[in-house]
Amino acid sequence: MAVVICVVPVAPLRAEGSHRAEMVSQLLFGETALVLNETKDFYHIQMHQDGYEGWCQKLQLQIVAEGATISTKGYTANWTNSAVLNGQPIQLSIGTPIVAHTSSDFDFFYEGATCLPASNTYTPEGLEKVAKQFLGTSYLWGGRSVFGIDCSGFVQMVFKLFNFKLPRDAYQQAEMGEVIGFLAEAKPGDLAFFDNEQGKITHVGILLAPDLIIHASAIVRIDPIDQAGIVSGSTGLRTHQLRTIRRIIL
Repeated sequence: MAVVICVVPVAPLRAEGSHRAEMVSQLLFGETALVLNETKDFYHIQMHQDGYEGWCQKLQLQIVAEGATISTKGYTANWTNSAVLNGQPIQLSIGTPIVAHTSSDFDFFYEGATCLPASNTYTPEGLEKVAKQFLGTSYLWGGRSVFGIDCSGFVQMVFKLFNFKLPRDAYQQAEMGEVIGFLAEAKPGDLAFFDNEQGKITHVGILLAPDLIIHASAIVRIDPIDQAGIVSGSTGLRTHQLRTIRRIIL
């Protein structure tokens, strides 16, 4: 099966091979995927990053030639980052792979700030600093970048920069780590999960303290939280019902 690499800053991953289909996730520049099927305009792919499947427009991807190699040297570290691909300037979101690709038609240049997850030692203060870089980012269903992000995409991206790989969706992330019984026992960096009236996990955020959470809802923001859930800091209304707390970093 063919392998493809994303050659645009952000590429929509859709539920079906149509421009009108729901966007379920995104590929960032330099991320790779396995081609499962194709139509005239779309590839059906499985992302190497987290195993997520969907359809992506062919012109946003490039087939990796047989024998070519791709290596990731780190990730972009600023909110947005300037780079050059084949002589054209591009802007990349924080957490975008900085790739070395031996293909002759992939001339990539980047000399900005770099995060090296393997040597980026986790501390609660460090995680909070990274998470706060996303503050004010618009909510976007399926988003994974500062150009638009959803709740689980936000959590996934922040933890990736500390070399912790999390699944894509909130309900999948809720199966990771260990359960923390009470909010008062939570530590900065723990994940809080929230459910809907049917009991399905639909939202996730990162605790900055037992009474504060940073999460993507309308925008990435910091709100108060108590044992019942999130209270909007701007309206005072309860917006999310707390289901469980998980500690990913033990």
